[in-house]
Amino acid sequence: MHYALVDNNRIKVQSNLTGLCPGCSQIVIAKCGTQRVHHWAHKNGKNCDKWWESETEWHRLWKDNYPAEWQESFSVDQESGEIHIADVRTSAGLVIEFQHSNIMQQERESRERFYQNMVWVVNGLRLKNDYKRFNKRITYQYLKEPNIFGVYDIENFLPVGWSNSSISVIFDFNGIDSSENCNDAENFLYCLIPKRVGRIGILIK
Repeated sequence: MHYALVDNNRIKVQSNLTGLCPGCSQIVIAKCGTQRVHHWAHKNGKNCDKWWESETEWHRLWKDNYPAEWQESFSVDQESGEIHIADVRTSAGLVIEFQHSNIMQQERESRERFYQNMVWVVNGLRLKNDYKRFNKRITYQYLKEPNIFGVYDIENFLPVGWSNSSISVIFDFNGIDSSENCNDAENFLYCLIPKRVGRIGILIK
């Protein structure tokens, strides 16, 4: 986690501090080493959200594009009592989940059912050849509006496991670096709409 409660104030992780998890009220300690991004960790070693995973620099940079009060929003599943932490929840209630690591289909679908009003932002550079495959092999069929495309057999060109999502998925092929060439395809985000027309998927650039 990036935020914890210290003296009832929600603050970012800082060296040598101890705080409380805003979700479960358990003690968390600051981890500010050199191997991973700085974060709060539960002292007992048990994260209160079973979906939570270690964050990368890419993950943290994306979250920091949004106001602090939108980040790390806690919710309780009324059926199971489980606590879940949304990466970002906007003032309009939209949840944005940033995903760098591989995720099992069952967990992805569970998150989509739980949050419902959400979008994914996926790191398209997790595997070495993901962007090369996407950029080299994909072919566009232009629709009526600029930058809206129909793509045949789109599951063959996107990072594995995302083509059948029930919600919109945004792919970031730029990683943590920004190209100075604004025409470079890597500088655009690509949003897959969760609808198909036969074998055609809808992609927005």
